[in-house]
Amino acid sequence: MRLVAKAFKSHYWRPGTDFVREALRLVKRTLRNGDFLVISEKAICTALGKLVDEAEVEASSLARFLASFWTRRIWGHLLGPLCKLRPETLVKLRSYPLEEGASHKQVALRLKGFLAALMWGSEGGIDGSNLPFSLVSLPLGPEEAKGIASEISERARAELGKRVVVLIVDSDRTYSLGPLHISPRETAIKGIIGGLGAIAYVIGNAFRLKGRPTPIASSEPALAPELALRIASLAEKVMGHGAGRDVWEMASRFGVGLAEVSWEMLESVPHKPVAIVRALRRRSPRHMRPPQGLS
Repeated sequence: MRLVAKAFKSHYWRPGTDFVREALRLVKRTLRNGDFLVISEKAICTALGKLVDEAEVEASSLARFLASFWTRRIWGHLLGPLCKLRPETLVKLRSYPLEEGASHKQVALRLKGFLAALMWGSEGGIDGSNLPFSLVSLPLGPEEAKGIASEISERARAELGKRVVVLIVDSDRTYSLGPLHISPRETAIKGIIGGLGAIAYVIGNAFRLKGRPTPIASSEPALAPELALRIASLAEKVMGHGAGRDVWEMASRFGVGLAEVSWEMLESVPHKPVAIVRALRRRSPRHMRPPQGLS
């Protein structure tokens, strides 16, 4: 099978957005039976209001240690080079913000545990990219994500008359070595060993394993992990990263401080939270041509 994909531009999904209705509105003219409908977890979590304002979080001594010595020294000088992080990323880690970083680590410790907090960013799926001020989004739990994927699939069938597989994805990497797939964060996809925190990240990057976006949940329980990873990877290529891959890139884009990005700034950037991935069977050159708009 050859996979082709198309992303759909939408307004920024602020908290309170009816994301199911918006997703179906975006794809209703393009969706076909058998398609994979891929939706960004970050966009869903923002629409659901699964947010924490880290400016209101008081950091513990352990969180301060993780923000200072662990992130600045261990990640900036030891684990970062071992994981072959880019030089500009190492510079950022070596000057990791102490107060804001400690609050972020405290949220990770409280909600996702020690292994997740050992990560240098996106701890357990907690992420501040494409969010304003000092807000971060909390990830969907595996069962919660499965329920949302199933609901969207059922709504697509009821309202659009299309039988599709819905896949919720996150940009955090899953690392693969043949049939073995490991991920720092939790996932409901059977065959991916998730929740390994920094262990999976260091192994995956130090040994140059194949890294792809993480499929969080699917409306099809039997979806094979390799196919789910292929779909997630292709969808990410067409969906992009909105205002930036991380908080540094986002703040740099707007020329402001890390906690100074506003809702209005985010709304000025094109966002593509939804994509369709379609499977084309390899029969003949004529059959291999993607439908109009998919590539």
